[in-house]
Order: sequence, then C-alpha cells, then structure tokens
Amino acid sequence: MVLPAVVLVLACCLAAIQVVGQQVRLTDAAVVAARMLGRGESLDSAAAAVQASIAGAELRTEHQGDLVCALLQKPSGFGPFARAGVTVTARSCAPSGGL
Repeated sequence: MVLPAVVLVLACCLAAIQVVGQQVRLTDAAVVAARMLGRGESLDSAAAAVQASIAGAELRTEHQGDLVCALLQKPSGFGPFARAGVTVTARSCAPSGGL
C-alpha cells in the first residue's frame, strides 16, 4: 500500500532534478550569450551559440546602463512539467563595450 506512494514521490523528485538540470544548462547558455553580446558580437552569433548548447531556447536581449543582458526562455522538456506548461528561464548580464 505504501510502495505506490513512495514510487510516485521518487518519480516526482527525479522529474524535478531533470528540470533543474535544464535550468543549469540554460543559465550556462545565458552567460555565454551575455559575454558574446558584451564583447560586441552580433545577436545572430550569440543566438547560434545558444542554439548549439540548448536547442529551442528563445534569446532576448536588454540593455541596462553599461550592461547588456541575455534572457533565455524554453518550455520544460520533461513530460509532466511540459504538459503543465512549465517554462524555464535564465538571465545573465555582462558589461557592454568589451570591458
């Protein structure tokens, strides 16, 4: 009687770990994109780098004073979270102008 509940809890924990792993990969890609944009590279080359590391991620940029920020967003790739509409996001900023 307890075994199904334990299996369900374990499955939920493993699913959450999958989403956290996706978050880490998205954050790493945001850091790379922000550095590239901060060095003055084109948005297209930063978007290509993002797609090479995590396919399907949407890249947006914003400028805040002397910073350029990369904002990435991607729907969760793991079944139950994808069906629930969970979207994973990451943001990273870097000094603009090659500083």
